[in-house]
Amino acid sequence: MYRKTLAFLACLGLLLGTPAASTAQAAEYPTRPVTLVVAFTPGGASDVLARILGRKLEQILGQPFVVDNRPGAGGNVAAEAVAHTAADGYTLLLGNNAILATNAALYKKVNFDPEADFAPIGLIGSQANILVVNPALPVKSMAELIALAKASPGKLNFASSGHGLAAHLAGELFKAEAKIDIIHVPYKGAAPALQDVIAGHVQMMFATASSVVPHIREGKVRALGVATLQRTAVLPDIPTIDELGIKGFDATTWHGLVVPARTPKDIVATLNRALVATLDDPAVKKSLGDLGVDIIGGSPEQFAVYIRAEIPKWTAIIKASGAKLD
Repeated sequence: MYRKTLAFLACLGLLLGTPAASTAQAAEYPTRPVTLVVAFTPGGASDVLARILGRKLEQILGQPFVVDNRPGAGGNVAAEAVAHTAADGYTLLLGNNAILATNAALYKKVNFDPEADFAPIGLIGSQANILVVNPALPVKSMAELIALAKASPGKLNFASSGHGLAAHLAGELFKAEAKIDIIHVPYKGAAPALQDVIAGHVQMMFATASSVVPHIREGKVRALGVATLQRTAVLPDIPTIDELGIKGFDATTWHGLVVPARTPKDIVATLNRALVATLDDPAVKKSLGDLGVDIIGGSPEQFAVYIRAEIPKWTAIIKASGAKLD
């Protein structure tokens, strides 16, 4: 009878998901491949970043990290999928300021709550956005670009990696602050947007340092300004837009890892430790530094505080730019 009772309680614990069962599951984690969902197309800044991190994370945790690209709706497609998947630590989202801080204010309907539906793992780092133009455009400074735009209202286009992303909002903010009429052309990712700028189909864009630095050095695009308050170490000779006359201009892209809410805390802690170790790895530091990423790191709690602070900031930028979407 005693043995039957123990067996019954053990089965009941498995069915109900007791803390002991959850702890045991977390202690064994991970036992199979982990999916890292990226909200943008292969080849863009987020994709490159995810693959650098994924290679090191799988070395640390002993299981493959499979990058799953799910572009669409400024990151909402990927975010909704991850928000509503199993909270078991086997599906991660590479989030950014669009997904976790702006889309709720930008879109009339978003089928996830950036705070309630995700458990933060950690902040990875930030990237400067660079204002670049096609070299054939007859401008060599931001002032000349603004003058050309004012002389030809509605004739110049700016590309972005998608509605509501930092590249889009930076362009809208630039448009508003410079008092010019330029047309937004959204793409499903940074890579195709930048390729069309290089080809001359679109005249300009705000591109992350990781995606655009090699093209600047090769002369395929011309850099006019940096959309941060401090110059970026990867392009120290390029002045900030603030320096060039549009005071307080700051449109930085940041990245962090999250999992579905209700993921066991022990699993979140395991992933955070692995992320911290990854960001501390010399090879990863060099790779991210070469891409123009300023590493931040930190705890899940610090990342949660950071997200809460970013939401009102980007909501204000959306209101200032008039970039609200249906």
